[in-house]
Amino acid sequence: MQLESPSNQETKIIVYKSARRLELWHGALCLGVYPVGLGRAPRKPKETEGDGRTPEGEYYVCTRNAQSRFYLSLGIAYPNVDDAEKAFKQGRIDAPVYEQICHAIKVRTRPPWHTPLGGAIMIHGGGSQTDWTQGCVAVEDEVMDILWSYAALGTLVLFCP
Repeated sequence: MQLESPSNQETKIIVYKSARRLELWHGALCLGVYPVGLGRAPRKPKETEGDGRTPEGEYYVCTRNAQSRFYLSLGIAYPNVDDAEKAFKQGRIDAPVYEQICHAIKVRTRPPWHTPLGGAIMIHGGGSQTDWTQGCVAVEDEVMDILWSYAALGTLVLFCP
């Protein structure tokens, strides 16, 4: 199904982890609801590199990769300020890393992905039948075509429990 792509200022993606569902919205209009596969340990929010968890919270598309090994991918601005603040208070990251993450989020670029919190969280193709990723959100390739046409850099992405 080919959808016409409007301005991305009102576009958002909502992932409901427990329902294994992704919704694509433009303003008040839901453009589609799609099944997803998550990280291999999806019940809790992502906290550390390699934990197999999918994040929870408010993020945005910070990269787009047309050469992804999983068809296409939209990079998610994980960790966000909330993730960094929690990790800093727990002593899992130091002040310079915390400040780098906060600055990247403030200027709406890609936060550092090579920290103890992990990174490189994507929405990508490759199939939604099982929870098989390292923390990413996987959809069918046909769904990825639709998301790709709507989700510009800066598109809001909400990950709900």
